[in-house]
Amino acid sequence: MNIILLGPPGAGKGTQAQRLVESRGMVQLSTGDMLRETRKADTPLGRQVAEVMDSGALVSDEIVSAMIDEKLASLPAETGVIFDGYPRTAAQAHSLDDILAGRGRKLDSVIELEVNEDALVERITGRYTCATCGKGYHDKFEKPKVKGTCDKCGGHEFKRRPDDNEETVRTRMAEYRAKTAPILPIYDARGIVARVDGMADMDAVTQSIEKILG
Repeated sequence: MNIILLGPPGAGKGTQAQRLVESRGMVQLSTGDMLRETRKADTPLGRQVAEVMDSGALVSDEIVSAMIDEKLASLPAETGVIFDGYPRTAAQAHSLDDILAGRGRKLDSVIELEVNEDALVERITGRYTCATCGKGYHDKFEKPKVKGTCDKCGGHEFKRRPDDNEETVRTRMAEYRAKTAPILPIYDARGIVARVDGMADMDAVTQSIEKILG
């Protein structure tokens, strides 16, 4: 089972991918993580990635494709894969087809976590954590039982991520729409796209994904 998981930042993609890793033994291929991992490796590809990243240039489609091909080569054929953050363009989508075919694999499903932008802004901008133990809270949906005191460790200091603000969230949403717009029609035409309500309860989202994958 090889799938692409799509969804804007904050849609819960990481959580759902992790659950599939645990329940089905799948491997999550996140391009960001893979670039960092490849960069550390003392291989021709690793040195190439380090050179490009150090120069501040964007890593080319060819390098990303080579990285994914190398990773798939290291996995047993029966291991399912979740692509996260790739493909982002029509050219990458076609490259992925070639890579999978070369490894005797095919793409089984593209799952998009659909979100309501205003509700997502509220979900993300309201998040904060205990500065001591890291427990997560929300201004509206999950407040400490005693105001100003962490339920878990009793700490009184809290912090927010600097990028959890409305402007940044809306910019990310616009970027996501711009990047996924070109690839969805390719997979829609094959009839392999399934859409799930990403605003639903996490467990409900997991159940919907499990039902799609069968």
